[in-house]
Amino acid sequence: MTDLFAPDSTDEDLPETAPLADRLRPRALDEVVGQDHLVGAEGAIGRMVSAGRLSSLILWGPPGTGKTTIARLLAAAVGLRFEAISAVFSGVAELKKVFAAARDHARGGQRTLLFVDEIHRFNRAQQDGFLPYVEDGTVTLVGATTENPSFELNAALLSRAQVLIVHRLDAAALNLLLDRAEAIEQRPLPLTADARAALVASADGDGRFLLNQAETLFSVALPEPLDPAGLSALLHRRMAVYDKDREGHYNLISALHKSLRGSDPQAALYYLARMLTAGEEPLYVLRRIVRFASEDIGLADPQALIQCLAAKDAYDFLGSPEGELAIVQACLYCATAPKSNAAYKAQKAAWKSARETGSLMPPANILNAPTRLMKDIGYGKGYAYDHDSENGFSGDHYWPEEMRPQTFYAPVDRGFEKRIAERLAYWEELRNAKRP
Repeated sequence: MTDLFAPDSTDEDLPETAPLADRLRPRALDEVVGQDHLVGAEGAIGRMVSAGRLSSLILWGPPGTGKTTIARLLAAAVGLRFEAISAVFSGVAELKKVFAAARDHARGGQRTLLFVDEIHRFNRAQQDGFLPYVEDGTVTLVGATTENPSFELNAALLSRAQVLIVHRLDAAALNLLLDRAEAIEQRPLPLTADARAALVASADGDGRFLLNQAETLFSVALPEPLDPAGLSALLHRRMAVYDKDREGHYNLISALHKSLRGSDPQAALYYLARMLTAGEEPLYVLRRIVRFASEDIGLADPQALIQCLAAKDAYDFLGSPEGELAIVQACLYCATAPKSNAAYKAQKAAWKSARETGSLMPPANILNAPTRLMKDIGYGKGYAYDHDSENGFSGDHYWPEEMRPQTFYAPVDRGFEKRIAERLAYWEELRNAKRP
């Protein structure tokens, strides 16, 4: 796999006809942009290079951030032979050849850095196949992944490698790449300042994408610099990185949920927009907001659940894009509603108690007695009909005889639950007055 940030040690000065990305390839670790926390003198990789000792690594980060570049330069910095494979295109047969070649070179005193791109795409058995060669020093493994290693890589492999996070390139790093591109082209990009900022924003942290776009701009003859509208017309819009079955999906839904819980409607709306504009299924988002209405609002505002279900009906009726406004309304309602997780906590506590107490019989006074026999053995005897009682409250006993009354639901002092708490306190006062 070609990495536009990656140098080739056999290359000398490249011709002007070579792709821009090739001509911008870093020749040393200190030329890698945006990853000073790793390659700087105090970074993990910087320290390894200074010590001349390299451990196996997993480089975890988004696309276009220089993972392959770092691996190639790292091999050169510590004097290792560099071998690269991609898990997308490689199988067991190729791995065996790679390990055999690495073993032959090791006998001659040349150790190998094996770079595995998209390492998370290897299955668990294939990942286990790396272990003996990593343990005996045949290879120093450097894997690259865009997915969370905790979920995608074997625990055994993770225990033998240090996970390093490669950051999404920020605006400063992306602008530095553009500065280098302009220097090597010996002319500025044909963009206004606002258009250049829009180009950087469109890259979404991906240096590879940015340089490909810059090369397109250098290749066209323009009578005058483009403004943001002209840039948008010339270049295809970049869609946000968002795999609906991958970590990005769960990160954004977590961010939406926590922004709602934190009563920040602006942030909640932002994450909602991130998901929907990236192609998330609107009904999935609605399901999560409906769940939120019960879990984090509950009876503090009983209308929240109704608003969410109404939004679901509105979206079913209108579809996209018109129905998405109803999702926005539900999102904003939940973000601005008083919060309570009392119902959620009550459910967990009640379910736990039910599992622990088994099949205890309810007290006889609240059991129905449809037959004579059941009446004779005391079913329904002494039942107090609440509507016949003063205040519509009998204060009767409803718990199994072998079990003390429990408190699962404890309403908070916010929203509608404040009134519920007052009502429960009043009933408890009446109940205590009845007790001997």
